[in-house]
Amino acid sequence: MVERLPEELSRPSLMHASWVERREDSYERLAFLGDSVLNLAVTTHLYPRLAADAFGAGRLTKIRAQAVSRRSCKAVAQRLGIPECLRAVAPEATEGGMTDQLVRTTRVLAEVTEAVIGACYLHYGFDVTAAAVVDAFQPEIEGALERPADFKSALQERLARHGTAVAYEVTSEVGPPHERTFEVAAVVGGEELARGSGRSKKDAEQAAAEAVLDSMAG
Repeated sequence: MVERLPEELSRPSLMHASWVERREDSYERLAFLGDSVLNLAVTTHLYPRLAADAFGAGRLTKIRAQAVSRRSCKAVAQRLGIPECLRAVAPEATEGGMTDQLVRTTRVLAEVTEAVIGACYLHYGFDVTAAAVVDAFQPEIEGALERPADFKSALQERLARHGTAVAYEVTSEVGPPHERTFEVAAVVGGEELARGSGRSKKDAEQAAAEAVLDSMAG
């Protein structure tokens, strides 16, 4: 995917902010664009496929969130060989341990995947890019449909091994009662580790737990 892009798009899609003199030359803007394209591509794929009586907006949101999560993006990045692409363009000063650490980081690999999607959108347009995205994320989409994730249970099980537990605190409620959005903080040992938002407290807690798990994965 990356190698088929013109250099003016492929190179910035792989540039970590610490590798460039100007932050605007990094992959961050392309990742911002690609995040939207990724969400729309998966939504466009799921919406006509799933029956409205069984898959309302809330359930669709959860399926999409799982399919395009950072861990899903990392898995796609590894299948597409993005870590090798990053190593190939890394400045000499960062080769070795620092580069190896970066290319294993969930956040970096997820953002680079989004940046590549953004670059493909600019070069090929939405239809071609969306088809490629659905193909690349097919295992993650099917996994979200067949095995919905319970991030709260997964986090609690992981923390229990170390004798700790997580508490969830509502930090804000925005909007009228019928369209309220909740923001929840995941707190461990009195320290806030991450926040998540959702249309219900349970959804916000799941999002916060997922964010903590992502941070633990690097």
